Amino acid sequence: MKIFRHRVHCSYIFIICLCAAGFPLLLLAEINPKEYIDQLGRTVRIKNPPLRIVSLAPSITEIVFALGQQNRLVGATRFSDYPAEAKNLPRVGSYVHLDLERIVALKPDLCIAIKDGNPKGIIDRLESFQIPVYVIHPQNLAGVMKAIQEMARLLGAEEKARSLLRDMKLRLDRVESMVSRIASRPRVFFQIGISPIVSVGTDTFINELIVRAGGVNLAKGPVPYPRFSREQVLDLNPDILIITSMSRSAIFRKVKAQWSRWKNMEAVRNRRIFMVDSNLFDRPTPRLLDGLELLVRLLHPAVLKEGP
Repeated sequence: MKIFRHRVHCSYIFIICLCAAGFPLLLLAEINPKEYIDQLGRTVRIKNPPLRIVSLAPSITEIVFALGQQNRLVGATRFSDYPAEAKNLPRVGSYVHLDLERIVALKPDLCIAIKDGNPKGIIDRLESFQIPVYVIHPQNLAGVMKAIQEMARLLGAEEKARSLLRDMKLRLDRVESMVSRIASRPRVFFQIGISPIVSVGTDTFINELIVRAGGVNLAKGPVPYPRFSREQVLDLNPDILIITSMSRSAIFRKVKAQWSRWKNMEAVRNRRIFMVDSNLFDRPTPRLLDGLELLVRLLHPAVLKEGP
């Protein structure tokens, strides 16, 4: 017992001496890094608090900004473009083709990665350089909210996360209330690829948004991103056709014009071919709620006019 007390006493003296020497208290916290379990079940030892963060996916960059912790970001991937300030961050390659040397040169305390996209080999290499990597793996809206909560715990932003998640829950409840009054559900074909034509299966964020918005996904099924011929889409005869892509160009206006030639398609007959911003639908961030609310407006404009 005396030995234990002596060690504790010495520890306090050591800390007091460091403070007297001008070491900030934040640096003292780094002496004892904390252990976290990421969403892959891996144990990650992280300096407490992490002050230099590299985001390895645009969605992670968005969440860090949403939590008000953007001052800690020292690097982000190429397509981290929201909010606008994110465009000024140093680039570390794309989330699929990461620039290992650039990341190491930024001397991060922490990299935050996403399972679907970031190569495991790069994550292993980063950890071989003693750079901790915390991996998130959101698979649906509930998973996005869980990832936000866990990232807030890493960054000490729990209060901001509670406010953010409360707002997301209120918006979800509002949509659910409106959709509950819908008598019929339009049949939706959601096109995310042009050549070949690619849509979304059951195990995707977009399918969840279509269902929550009161629609039927015509491409639902076990294949996450099934391919279709033009003839198959015409046979499905969607009530609503939604076109989106990572790219922003006149080619999508051309695609809309091509579909519009098929006058017997319900979506053409009723002028319900829409083009939307892909970032609202395929990034696991709070902006999925923007995508959901947009879908409700497109699928059920009459219900939306009635209000909650």
